[in-house]
Amino acid sequence: MSISANYGPPAPKNQGIKVIRAAHEKGVTFFDTAEVYGPYTNEELVGEALAPFRDKVVIASKFGFAIDGTIGLNSRPEHIKQVTEASLKRLKTDRIDLFYQHRVDPAVPIEDVAGAIKDLISEGKVLHFGLSEASARTIRRAHAVQPVTAIQSEYSLWTRDPEQNGVLKACEELGIGFVPWAPLGEGYLTGKMDAHTKFDPKRTFDRSSRAFLLKPWQQIGRLLIC
Repeated sequence: MSISANYGPPAPKNQGIKVIRAAHEKGVTFFDTAEVYGPYTNEELVGEALAPFRDKVVIASKFGFAIDGTIGLNSRPEHIKQVTEASLKRLKTDRIDLFYQHRVDPAVPIEDVAGAIKDLISEGKVLHFGLSEASARTIRRAHAVQPVTAIQSEYSLWTRDPEQNGVLKACEELGIGFVPWAPLGEGYLTGKMDAHTKFDPKRTFDRSSRAFLLKPWQQIGRLLIC
């Protein structure tokens, strides 16, 4: 995501390709992208970078945002299938190894979402179904229609929600893999950020605010005390 959007201006395409290919050379085989990253441009980047060795890597992508100038959600089955076709073209591949619902759409029953992915799996266009930031109840309902392979939620030293909301327990019971995003707190837990760190003014994430510029162990201490 960060190569193409969200954390400052996008890197030059050639640089992005070099980074992804260097990662593969060093043993990375799992690459995670989404249509909303860019939007669209990150999938194009990943597709071009991985094309020479597509069969040696696993590609995960995501659907679920409207991408219509709003921050709205859209997981209607017909939309999912349209997004799938577009993502396949951008990724230069004939299948998406792991396809996540990026965020749960309250307007669409999760059973309908799982059913749409089940159809795509039967067609060979998607190999595995994933959910991102879903509740334990939603995970169980989806899994009953189409087995869920992976759950992606924020999880780190300062974000422990999956331990408390039943998500990790549900994954363990159902045999679902858990993929943490921001395991280093978007960089804050690396010890490289402090009160002097400057962020791109266009960055919109709350953690770019002065309130988050405590040293990581101070922030964790505050959270634990609370």
